[in-house]
Amino acid sequence: MIEGNEEKKAVVEDGQVVFTPDTKVDKADNAKKAEKKKDLSEIFTDLDGLLQKMEGEESLEKSFAIYEKAVALLKEANSSIDRIEKQVRILDGEEGK
Repeated sequence: MIEGNEEKKAVVEDGQVVFTPDTKVDKADNAKKAEKKKDLSEIFTDLDGLLQKMEGEESLEKSFAIYEKAVALLKEANSSIDRIEKQVRILDGEEGK
């Protein structure tokens, strides 16, 4: 039962749709995530810096920590490239009409 004017969002859990409160915290978290996204040139610059750090690092633990950061950046770059590719496909589809 929905009480008051509380907003709800649908979430799929174990194959069933469950309605949960759509809190302002969730919206704030999404806004923060959007702000954190870097463009590809920033990501590649950061990756280059991490690579240089890793080449000079003698500690296996520190190298692994740098590697973890690099993997996260690569995932972010891949996501950005996928988004751009979708936009290009949409534009190509619109131009073909």
